[in-house]
Amino acid sequence: MSDIIRNEQDDVFELCLRLGDDCLILGQRLSEWCGHAPILEEDIAMTNIALDLLGQAISLYKYACELEGKGRTEDDLAYFRSSLEFRNSKLVEQPNGDFAVTMLRQFIFDSYSLFLYDELKNSTDETISAIAVKSLKEIKYHLRHSSEWVIRLGDGNEESHNRMNKAIQQLWRFSGELFEIDDLSQRLFEKKYMPDLMPIHQKWKVYVKDIFNKATLKFPSDDVFMQTGGRKGNHTEHLDYILAVMQILPRSFPQAKW
Repeated sequence: MSDIIRNEQDDVFELCLRLGDDCLILGQRLSEWCGHAPILEEDIAMTNIALDLLGQAISLYKYACELEGKGRTEDDLAYFRSSLEFRNSKLVEQPNGDFAVTMLRQFIFDSYSLFLYDELKNSTDETISAIAVKSLKEIKYHLRHSSEWVIRLGDGNEESHNRMNKAIQQLWRFSGELFEIDDLSQRLFEKKYMPDLMPIHQKWKVYVKDIFNKATLKFPSDDVFMQTGGRKGNHTEHLDYILAVMQILPRSFPQAKW
């Protein structure tokens, strides 16, 4: 295998980690609501969304292991990496907070995912394209669910409106990292493995502004300082707590078989 092909596979491997880690960690966060949601219907809805995200992560991890060629499995990637090796955005590892925080976090991620995966379906990598096509069916449902809640809470009563505004103040600074262009994303774009994130960011802003208008919420200014580093393994302290809970069983009994 030529070095060029190997390098390109390494880049797609990293792309799979970024996408898969986002899904896995957000799915883990949502699963924390199981049995604790404000109404039974939401308990079921958020659990189903968490399962969808887990399924997307599994598909991406399986392909990542195939590209890596070291005999690892999707379980190895999920349970036997440290926080420094995870490539998820900082947004998805943020605590659930109240219901408004959870729904805004989900809405930011869902709307980003819709525009990203809609372009990823045109990837020159056939496996990435196929995963994107399959995932889009679920992402559209996820976005419909989270956007409706943002509108309902923002345009609800005084308390729900204030809580949604507090959620924006808390989470908005993590949204910019989703669209950050670095050397990896630039190389992947040049090889047409993934799209240019700049126009996706613009489409996302237009869409989010429309939803915020319907929710009577103010769209944040462009001068908000954006947090970064998650794509390079520099995470908040929250990820270590997530992994401690998520990984304790397989790390305690690594040879266990179901």
